[in-house]
Amino acid sequence: MAARWIRLGYTQKFDKANIPNAGNILDTLASPSFDPMREQSLTWQGIMGGFGWNVEKNPKGVRTLDDLFAPANKGKIVVLSEMRDTVGIILRHQGVDLQTVTEDQFMNAVDFLAGKISDGWIRGVKGNEYAEDLTAGDAVAVIGWSGDMFILKSENEGKFDFAIPDSGGTISGDNMMIPYTATAEAKVNAEKLINWYYDPAIAAEVAAYVNYVTPVKGAQAEMEKIDPALAASEFIFPTEKTMANLSVFRSLTPAEETSWTEAFQKAAGN
Repeated sequence: MAARWIRLGYTQKFDKANIPNAGNILDTLASPSFDPMREQSLTWQGIMGGFGWNVEKNPKGVRTLDDLFAPANKGKIVVLSEMRDTVGIILRHQGVDLQTVTEDQFMNAVDFLAGKISDGWIRGVKGNEYAEDLTAGDAVAVIGWSGDMFILKSENEGKFDFAIPDSGGTISGDNMMIPYTATAEAKVNAEKLINWYYDPAIAAEVAAYVNYVTPVKGAQAEMEKIDPALAASEFIFPTEKTMANLSVFRSLTPAEETSWTEAFQKAAGN
């Protein structure tokens, strides 16, 4: 979405003089293909895509696509309606680099997904609603997001867990941007607010509340003052090893965005 907004001219360039804290962005998020100099966007929170599961039903965990599609899980698997995460994880399993994925490779992964749906392995393709399926017992394993699974785990006495696939997971982010319609005064105020959120102390407070990956350097040290347990959480502060196993899905051309999305939605039954 951020790439599309920037491509279509819906956003304004930042005045970085009003955002000195922009330099605190994590290196892994500093140069996305859609905005390599971060002139028009800054990450709000990072989102890791991986496997979530019911610990009682999957006592050995779910760390590969084969684990996800274990016979005992058939009919009780939910995958994300976010194309880049669900197909991205399948592509990583197939050894494909998400920064160079071709149309043939993408369509091959979509065919794999369609087969699992038609064969009854997958009960649904959903957004955050998969959390309800897990708590109700209708799903026992999912392709899901780290923040949702952190909350489920903490609210259900460790009944659920999350891991990045051994073959690699996805990372993306919601982005803060300023629309081209903003007045000069509103733009300055927005830049000051963005700068405030990129203060490590403020970023730590936000992360403690939302439990997603903070994009701000220095926030982990500040989190130590708030909650040492959260400061040690890989859900919020993934290690360098974990980050190295996460990939950003490349920006798509307008034609790819249309055809790839249509193929995914057709496979999902939409």
